[in-house]
Amino acid sequence: MIKINTEYITLGQLLKMTSWVASGGEVKVAIKQLKIIVNDLKEDRRGRKLYAGDIIKIQDQIYEIGK
Repeated sequence: MIKINTEYITLGQLLKMTSWVASGGEVKVAIKQLKIIVNDLKEDRRGRKLYAGDIIKIQDQIYEIGK
């Protein structure tokens, strides 16, 4: 579970928090290369807002956003 202290985080922030990318500059390329599913829908927007309760699958890793 990925705990957040704010109302939401962006998909780009999640990729950095989970070490899929090292910097924000890599996010744009990574989103195009990685298979990312948010709540059972394919996602390719780095600014996608992720809220508590959202389930994100990146490649074969599953993450849940929590408070």
